[in-house]
Amino acid sequence: MMRLSWVLGGAWLISSALACHAKPHAAEGTAPPVETASAAPLAPQTAPKSFGAGITPGPQLALADVLKAPDHYRDQAVTVEGQVRRACTRRGCWMELAESADPALAGCRVTFKDYGFFVPTDSAGSRAKVQGTLAVNTVSPERVAHLESEGGQFPNKNPDGSASELHLVATGVELWR
Repeated sequence: MMRLSWVLGGAWLISSALACHAKPHAAEGTAPPVETASAAPLAPQTAPKSFGAGITPGPQLALADVLKAPDHYRDQAVTVEGQVRRACTRRGCWMELAESADPALAGCRVTFKDYGFFVPTDSAGSRAKVQGTLAVNTVSPERVAHLESEGGQFPNKNPDGSASELHLVATGVELWR
Protein backbone atom coordinates (compact mmCIF):
# COMPACT_ATOMS: atom_id res chain seq x y z
CA MET A 1 0.00 0.00 0.00
CA MET A 2 1.12 3.55 -0.60
CA ARG A 3 -0.14 6.43 1.34
CA LEU A 4 0.58 10.11 0.93
CA SER A 5 -0.01 11.83 4.21
CA TRP A 6 -0.77 15.35 5.27
CA VAL A 7 0.38 15.93 8.80
CA LEU A 8 -1.35 18.53 10.95
CA GLY A 9 0.56 21.78 10.86
CA GLY A 10 0.90 21.81 7.08
CA ALA A 11 3.64 19.24 6.55
CA TRP A 12 3.07 16.24 4.29
CA LEU A 13 4.24 12.74 4.98
CA ILE A 14 3.38 9.36 3.58
CA SER A 15 3.17 6.53 6.04
CA SER A 16 2.30 2.92 6.02
CA ALA A 17 -0.65 1.38 7.75
CA LEU A 18 1.37 -1.83 7.70
CA ALA A 19 4.65 -2.34 9.48
CA CYS A 20 7.53 -4.27 8.00
CA HIS A 21 6.87 -7.11 10.35
CA ALA A 22 3.08 -6.80 10.45
CA LYS A 23 0.95 -9.63 9.20
CA PRO A 24 -1.57 -8.89 6.44
CA HIS A 25 -5.28 -9.00 7.07
CA ALA A 26 -6.81 -12.46 6.78
CA ALA A 27 -8.49 -11.45 3.52
CA GLU A 28 -5.11 -10.63 2.03
CA GLY A 29 -3.71 -14.12 2.43
CA THR A 30 -0.32 -14.90 3.82
CA ALA A 31 2.55 -12.50 4.34
CA PRO A 32 5.10 -12.29 1.53
CA PRO A 33 8.48 -13.86 2.19
CA VAL A 34 11.03 -11.62 3.89
CA GLU A 35 13.40 -11.79 0.95
CA THR A 36 11.94 -11.38 -2.52
CA ALA A 37 13.45 -10.69 -5.88
CA SER A 38 11.77 -7.28 -5.88
CA ALA A 39 13.60 -6.38 -2.66
CA ALA A 40 17.07 -6.93 -4.14
CA PRO A 41 19.47 -3.99 -4.02
CA LEU A 42 18.96 -1.40 -6.72
CA ALA A 43 21.99 -1.38 -9.01
CA PRO A 44 23.05 1.90 -10.66
CA GLN A 45 21.12 2.26 -13.89
CA THR A 46 19.56 4.68 -16.32
CA ALA A 47 16.50 2.61 -17.29
CA PRO A 48 13.77 2.35 -14.64
CA LYS A 49 13.36 -0.82 -12.62
CA SER A 50 9.68 -1.68 -12.05
CA PHE A 51 7.99 -2.98 -8.90
CA GLY A 52 4.36 -4.04 -8.55
CA ALA A 53 1.99 -3.58 -11.48
CA GLY A 54 3.21 -1.68 -14.49
CA ILE A 55 2.45 2.03 -14.53
CA THR A 56 -0.36 2.68 -16.98
CA PRO A 57 -0.12 5.57 -19.42
CA GLY A 58 -1.96 8.72 -18.50
CA PRO A 59 -1.58 12.16 -17.02
CA GLN A 60 1.11 12.71 -14.42
CA LEU A 61 0.61 15.25 -11.65
CA ALA A 62 3.30 17.41 -10.08
CA LEU A 63 4.04 16.06 -6.61
CA ALA A 64 4.05 19.63 -5.26
CA ASP A 65 0.48 20.15 -6.51
CA VAL A 66 -0.72 16.97 -4.82
CA LEU A 67 0.95 17.97 -1.56
CA LYS A 68 -0.54 21.47 -1.66
CA ALA A 69 -4.13 20.32 -2.28
CA PRO A 70 -4.49 16.72 -1.08
CA ASP A 71 -8.25 16.94 -0.55
CA HIS A 72 -8.63 17.60 -4.27
CA TYR A 73 -6.99 14.21 -5.01
CA ARG A 74 -8.44 12.20 -2.10
CA ASP A 75 -9.52 8.65 -3.10
CA GLN A 76 -8.28 9.21 -6.66
CA ALA A 77 -5.66 7.34 -8.65
CA VAL A 78 -2.64 9.55 -9.32
CA THR A 79 0.77 9.28 -10.92
CA VAL A 80 3.56 11.41 -9.45
CA GLU A 81 7.33 11.56 -9.68
CA GLY A 82 9.95 12.60 -7.15
CA GLN A 83 13.10 11.83 -5.22
CA VAL A 84 13.19 8.89 -2.81
CA ARG A 85 14.34 10.66 0.34
CA ARG A 86 14.14 7.62 2.65
CA ALA A 87 13.14 3.96 2.43
CA CYS A 88 12.45 1.25 4.99
CA THR A 89 15.82 -0.15 5.95
CA ARG A 90 14.42 -3.49 7.11
CA ARG A 91 12.37 -4.81 4.19
CA GLY A 92 11.66 -1.97 1.79
CA CYS A 93 7.96 -1.85 2.72
CA TRP A 94 7.72 1.96 2.47
CA MET A 95 9.55 4.92 1.01
CA GLU A 96 9.33 8.66 1.40
CA LEU A 97 8.86 10.64 -1.79
CA ALA A 98 9.66 14.36 -2.08
CA GLU A 99 10.60 16.91 -4.71
CA SER A 100 14.25 16.69 -3.60
CA ALA A 101 16.42 15.27 -0.83
CA ASP A 102 16.03 18.53 1.14
CA PRO A 103 14.49 17.51 4.49
CA ALA A 104 12.86 20.94 4.83
CA LEU A 105 10.58 20.25 1.85
CA ALA A 106 7.28 18.44 2.18
CA GLY A 107 7.27 14.76 1.35
CA CYS A 108 5.03 11.74 1.54
CA ARG A 109 5.42 8.15 2.64
CA VAL A 110 4.47 5.54 0.03
CA THR A 111 3.40 2.00 0.83
CA PHE A 112 2.49 -0.82 -1.51
CA LYS A 113 -0.95 -2.21 -2.35
CA ASP A 114 -1.92 -5.27 -0.34
CA TYR A 115 1.65 -5.47 0.99
CA GLY A 116 2.24 -7.24 -2.33
CA PHE A 117 5.67 -5.88 -3.26
CA PHE A 118 8.59 -3.96 -1.79
CA VAL A 119 11.31 -1.66 -3.06
CA PRO A 120 15.04 -2.18 -2.42
CA THR A 121 16.19 -1.12 1.03
CA ASP A 122 18.84 1.08 -0.63
CA SER A 123 16.31 3.04 -2.71
CA ALA A 124 17.05 6.36 -0.99
CA GLY A 125 18.63 8.70 -3.53
CA SER A 126 16.72 7.19 -6.47
CA ARG A 127 14.14 8.94 -8.61
CA ALA A 128 10.72 7.33 -8.58
CA LYS A 129 7.52 7.40 -10.57
CA VAL A 130 4.64 6.15 -8.44
CA GLN A 131 1.08 5.28 -9.40
CA GLY A 132 -1.50 4.73 -6.69
CA THR A 133 -4.50 6.00 -4.76
CA LEU A 134 -4.62 8.72 -2.12
CA ALA A 135 -6.45 8.27 1.20
CA VAL A 136 -6.54 10.30 4.42
CA ASN A 137 -6.00 8.56 7.76
CA THR A 138 -4.47 8.84 11.21
CA VAL A 139 -1.37 6.85 12.08
CA SER A 140 -1.44 5.51 15.64
CA PRO A 141 1.29 6.51 18.10
CA GLU A 142 2.59 2.92 18.01
CA ARG A 143 2.84 2.91 14.19
CA VAL A 144 4.52 6.34 14.24
CA ALA A 145 7.12 4.99 16.70
CA HIS A 146 7.65 1.88 14.52
CA LEU A 147 8.13 3.93 11.35
CA GLU A 148 10.51 6.28 13.15
CA SER A 149 12.55 3.21 14.22
CA GLU A 150 12.96 2.43 10.50
CA GLY A 151 14.07 5.95 9.59
CA GLY A 152 10.69 7.62 9.03
CA GLN A 153 10.08 11.14 10.28
CA PHE A 154 6.94 12.86 11.56
CA PRO A 155 7.90 16.46 12.36
CA ASN A 156 4.35 17.55 13.24
CA LYS A 157 2.93 14.79 15.39
CA ASN A 158 -0.34 15.24 17.24
CA PRO A 159 -0.09 15.73 21.03
CA ASP A 160 -0.93 12.04 21.61
CA GLY A 161 1.94 10.87 19.35
CA SER A 162 -0.29 10.02 16.38
CA ALA A 163 0.03 11.75 13.00
CA SER A 164 -2.73 12.78 10.58
CA GLU A 165 -1.83 12.03 7.01
CA LEU A 166 -2.69 11.61 3.37
CA HIS A 167 -1.39 8.19 2.36
CA LEU A 168 -0.43 7.09 -1.16
CA VAL A 169 -1.01 3.38 -1.69
CA ALA A 170 1.05 2.41 -4.73
CA THR A 171 0.05 -0.16 -7.29
CA GLY A 172 3.24 0.38 -9.28
CA VAL A 173 6.64 2.01 -8.85
CA GLU A 174 9.50 2.73 -11.24
CA LEU A 175 12.94 3.52 -9.76
CA TRP A 176 16.13 4.75 -11.40
CA ARG A 177 19.34 6.50 -10.45
